[in-house]
Amino acid sequence: MEPRSGFRPEFLDFKRGIHVGNLEENQRITRILKLALESRYGQPLVTERWGRGVYWRWIGLLARANREAKPISSNVSFGCAKYFISVDPEEQLFKCGMQVERGYVKAPRGSHDWQLQLDWDWNRLLGALRRGSFLDQEISRLLREGFQVYPDGWEGRSKKRDVTKLKQLLQAAPGNEWAWFQLFYPMTEKEVQAANGADLVDSMLAVFDEVTPVMNLCMQVQLRAAAG
Repeated sequence: MEPRSGFRPEFLDFKRGIHVGNLEENQRITRILKLALESRYGQPLVTERWGRGVYWRWIGLLARANREAKPISSNVSFGCAKYFISVDPEEQLFKCGMQVERGYVKAPRGSHDWQLQLDWDWNRLLGALRRGSFLDQEISRLLREGFQVYPDGWEGRSKKRDVTKLKQLLQAAPGNEWAWFQLFYPMTEKEVQAANGADLVDSMLAVFDEVTPVMNLCMQVQLRAAAG
């Protein structure tokens, strides 16, 4: 039996978040996605989350090798590009894609691990945001296919095709506020409920495939499909 077989659409709860606790192993989306991605790329991934208890709002998956390669920040995950899924009860959206965090330019006292360092993937992201670059082409292509870009720290969501302006928005994020970049595919509750569990898992993995080239531009150790 494939591990994805137990996942159900109702585990994406648009009022409470992603149902993770009190489930069988073959129902838990964290395990399903982690096993599938590790099999595809032949390297271990680390799971991160925001939330507690049975329901989580956000789940991230990052390559352990990319984190361990960082000379300054190998003990934290904030510096790494990562896959993510989330359920936002306020926006009533399920999101699936990739994100890169900047954290703080000047972290609050006691939060040094959240402060941007020279080896964070955020710096590679900004360096790759050039007009006419491969990243420019990939973002434009994915936007045409229904993906969305979110440079956090501002109200609303940017759909600008000009990566120069997108870079300026990211650089303008207040240094004393948390900031990050997301590239994701959104689904409404109606769309989620219209699918079955296996189709949803396949869709998440397909989205991850689409955003992997963008993630690789940001990472020290890239993800390559395992041979065989």
